[in-house]
Amino acid sequence: MSQTARPNIVLIMADQLAPQFLPCYGHPLVKAPAIARLADEGVVFDAAYTNAPLCAPSRFVMMSGRLPSKIAAWDNAAEFPAEVPTFAHYLAAEGYRTCLSGKMHFVGPDQLHGFGERLTTDVYPADFTWHPEWDRPEARLDWFHNMEVVTKAGVCTRSMYLDYDDEALFQAKRYLFERARDGGNEPFLLTLSMIQPHDPYLCRQDKWDLYHDDEIDLPRVPLGSVAEDPHSKRLRHGYGASDLELDEATIRAARRAYYGAVGDIDDKVAELMAALDESGLADNTIVIFTADHGDMLGERGMWFKMSFLEPSARVPLIVRAPKLFSPRRVRETVSLVDLLPTLVECARDGKAGDYATPIEGRSLLPHCAGQPGHDEAIGEYFAEGTDRPIFMIRRGSRKVIASERDPLQVFDLASDPDETRNLAGNLAGNPDLAAEIAVLQTEIRDAYDQEALTARVLESQRRRAFLKGVMREQGVSWDHRPADNAASSYVRNSMPIYELEKRARFPSV
Repeated sequence: MSQTARPNIVLIMADQLAPQFLPCYGHPLVKAPAIARLADEGVVFDAAYTNAPLCAPSRFVMMSGRLPSKIAAWDNAAEFPAEVPTFAHYLAAEGYRTCLSGKMHFVGPDQLHGFGERLTTDVYPADFTWHPEWDRPEARLDWFHNMEVVTKAGVCTRSMYLDYDDEALFQAKRYLFERARDGGNEPFLLTLSMIQPHDPYLCRQDKWDLYHDDEIDLPRVPLGSVAEDPHSKRLRHGYGASDLELDEATIRAARRAYYGAVGDIDDKVAELMAALDESGLADNTIVIFTADHGDMLGERGMWFKMSFLEPSARVPLIVRAPKLFSPRRVRETVSLVDLLPTLVECARDGKAGDYATPIEGRSLLPHCAGQPGHDEAIGEYFAEGTDRPIFMIRRGSRKVIASERDPLQVFDLASDPDETRNLAGNLAGNPDLAAEIAVLQTEIRDAYDQEALTARVLESQRRRAFLKGVMREQGVSWDHRPADNAASSYVRNSMPIYELEKRARFPSV
């Protein structure tokens, strides 16, 4: 990997976007031409996973290159420690300008984590309120997901999430043109992170009209068609799905709105790519597209995420750098923890990073170049629907989901991509498979002190349960407030008006 100028990097994130619902991953109906073009021109990872199927932990892992248990990334209200280095820190140390526009779900007083600029506030709160309660594992939490977002899915004119994504895109596009006006002498990392197609399942009329009700596909694995594992059952109870019998029309409406929201994200990808072209930055910019986790979207009667089953745990991952990597598809299993070393090596002309802490992530650059790379993803889950840690290993086509509380789940994704056959019940009659799975179970037991982990999670939840009430009474807020200096915006008396206007024009005259 070598070029005359260090590449800019643009990381585009969607939220709760399962690759199964993108045309470049084989969906026959969903329309997403801009993402499909990225895939046609880039390296597409067919087996990319989140390491924690929940918004905040997944993002903390992605940014730090560390697995959740290493940085106490337990759930959506766990603080992301300021002392944990991120890819933004490492790229800043390499001389990159680092900028975030949109969501990253940072919890705690540090709302930058290495980003030199943050152009918007976050869409979600930065405090401790959204923590699970393992002391009350059957309790329904008043802030948690609920099924109204499914039963009332459909068309809207505006929504909070549409507003947010419009703002995040506008700020990101403006940032690109500011860098172009600067002359492009400093390389930059720009992260544009949007909230759609995250529930509530809503979209604008024009996106709704891309589809017809009768063509919307129903879940491949409907509720009742396979035995329900205990974690799935607890999740469905927690957000109220077990209280309802949804008819096909309701399920189709939610999926149709989700597909429409994917269309809105696709439009924004197209706009950002157009801005890269118009600013003259495209040729020297690596573009990466991904998401934090997927969405069950009605599969097995489940919605949202929080599961290591495929629709929840897999993510899209596309790396577009035509001057560096030829288009190809990568079959090997990778995960979001691998993004930190990948970005750092992109900034260092392919050389390995000098890291301040051990990392679990492994670079994706060999995969991008068509060379041998790793074939493994490790998952850890400490949030809702359980009161014990849950672990996942995917290696090759085999996936194991293990917890001290629940029965073992073993799937062969090559022969059973929908995970309808749990092979754990057949180990006695298959000694080779039994030996293979025993090795994976031993790896998990040797890698984790599960009793100590459970105690750490419970202590953290109890601390946060106390602190959130005190913070609320004191009016303490960690929510990010973007800098906005009106004295230097647009036309001001810092210089003659025509000089200001001339400087703002692009291309320059």
